[in-house]
Amino acid sequence: MNLFRSEEHIRNWKSFVEGTDEGILSLSDLLKLFSGSYFRRRLDEDYVSHMREYAREMVQAMKEIGKTGPFWKKPKT
Repeated sequence: MNLFRSEEHIRNWKSFVEGTDEGILSLSDLLKLFSGSYFRRRLDEDYVSHMREYAREMVQAMKEIGKTGPFWKKPKT
């Protein structure tokens, strides 16, 4: 994960790849994702038994911030 001051700085970064724009997240979007149970509850004893529930929360959060396109889908192997 790289943190940048602005989207302009991201696009000017020498390693920026055209077509990966969907991967750009604002700080508020990152906070929304990382404050969910999927990350917050990782040290709970019953984390594994709740992983599906937490994953559903994460998917919902992704939908709320508009990150559901091909960039975010698991590549088929």
